[in-house]
Amino acid sequence: MEQGADSLREQRKRETSRALTKVARRLTADRGFAGFTVEELCAEVGVSRRTFFNYFESKENAVFGFATIDSRQEALEEAFVSEHGELLDDFVGLTIHRFGLFNPLEDAAELFAIIEQEPRLLKAAFEQIAKNERRDIELIVRRMGDVADPDLRAEVMVHSVGALVRLSMDQLLHHHSTDSFEALITRRLELARSVYAPTQKVD
Repeated sequence: MEQGADSLREQRKRETSRALTKVARRLTADRGFAGFTVEELCAEVGVSRRTFFNYFESKENAVFGFATIDSRQEALEEAFVSEHGELLDDFVGLTIHRFGLFNPLEDAAELFAIIEQEPRLLKAAFEQIAKNERRDIELIVRRMGDVADPDLRAEVMVHSVGALVRLSMDQLLHHHSTDSFEALITRRLELARSVYAPTQKVD
């Protein structure tokens, strides 16, 4: 019963988060980003300012939907840290699972329109991407344990996989691929391995 109540609370949190983002985007489109306050946004959704900052660090993050860490994401990340498989494969697996939770393709067109209208929001997007990368680096360092140059190793892995993510996203967004994100990034990982280790056969 308690687990069911927790699940219901988490569902309500996600619904509130989505509502805040939906209204923030509408207000940005209608009035411009500077044309409304956090208080006005909260009033439309029916939550307090304090509740808003439990979900988002800033108004910019609300527009992008960059909410505080979801409990499902936390569970995936903790599972990754405790796994004992091949590190790169496991990290790509984590990336695929997170994509499934927060599919950025669903509202890509809407976000592109907002950025075109408010290009200064790009700064907030890049800052959040950098923050996410630092979080992933910390996860990988925890997973690796006592190895030489752990921070540098983790940084190389995060940025390498990030490049594969961007290539896969480009294929989905601009080339209208019918393949899944998982298939696209897995294929690119295989090709990357063949580039760095040319003796390894790629099917």
